[in-house]
Amino acid sequence: QVQLVESGGGLVQAGGSLRLSCAASGRPFSSYAMAWFRQAPGKERELVAAITRTGATVHYQDSVKGRFTISRDNANNRVYLQMNSLKPEDTAVYYCAASVSSWARASADFGSWGQGTQVTVSS
Repeated sequence: QVQLVESGGGLVQAGGSLRLSCAASGRPFSSYAMAWFRQAPGKERELVAAITRTGATVHYQDSVKGRFTISRDNANNRVYLQMNSLKPEDTAVYYCAASVSSWARASADFGSWGQGTQVTVSS
C-alpha cells in the first residue's frame, strides 16, 4: 500500500487561491491513479478531480472545471490540486486518494487515503 499525506489547506477569502499537495510513500507512485475528494459537513464525500498514472488524462467535477487543476510529479511522488477563484461552497476537508487501477473515479476504487486537509473559504 501507499501512504499519503496532504498539506496546503487553510483559510482563504472568496476569490483566492490555494495549492494542495499530497506526498506519497511506499509502492512506486507511478503505479497509482490519483484523485482528490472532498467532504463538507453534513454532505457525502465527492470526487473533485482525478488523474491517470501518467497524467495524460484528467477528470473534474463540473463545479470546479476552469478553476481547479490536478497535476502530478511522478519523479517526486506528489500530486497537486491548484484551486483558483475559490468559493464558500468549496469549503470542505480535502482528501488525497490512490487507486491501483490505471483509471478510477469512484471512491470505492481507491484503496489508500490521506488524513485530509481542511479548506475554508470565507465570503
